[in-house]
Amino acid sequence: MFSDKKEKRIAAEPGSAQNRINEGTKLKGDVSSTGFFRIDGTIEGNVKTPSKVVLGKTGVIVGTLSCENADIEGRFEGNLQVSGTLTLRSTAVIEGDVTVGKLSVEPGAVMNASCVMQDGKPKSNSTPHQPTSENTKAHPFDRQQRIKRTTVDSDLDD
Repeated sequence: MFSDKKEKRIAAEPGSAQNRINEGTKLKGDVSSTGFFRIDGTIEGNVKTPSKVVLGKTGVIVGTLSCENADIEGRFEGNLQVSGTLTLRSTAVIEGDVTVGKLSVEPGAVMNASCVMQDGKPKSNSTPHQPTSENTKAHPFDRQQRIKRTTVDSDLDD
């Protein structure tokens, strides 16, 4: 009369389980789950979930965080990869490398990081520091190109 299939399907959906790491708890190693995380303790390692992560005021992550959405009030050091929205509350302290889809920052938040915004798709293999054919074309608002033109023009006038 009742089917077990429906119960299994609900448990396997991303975000259906809730995980909590309380204040005073310290974990070393990799943590992976399909559900939501609330972290008020300390994690040294990698955290990966296709769901949301909330890092509370007393929460600390040193390592890599990969998730869909993140709401950070505590301290994060390392590589942060958020495919959706990263929200930094006023008490947040971020250090490292950040890749996000959308970014929301409250006044008072500290972000000492390199930040790349993208639409959740993986970055191409080219690094941003290597010039591509698109980057080497003269652009009317490129300051370096204007300076070169000005010095060339002034040398021709002499």
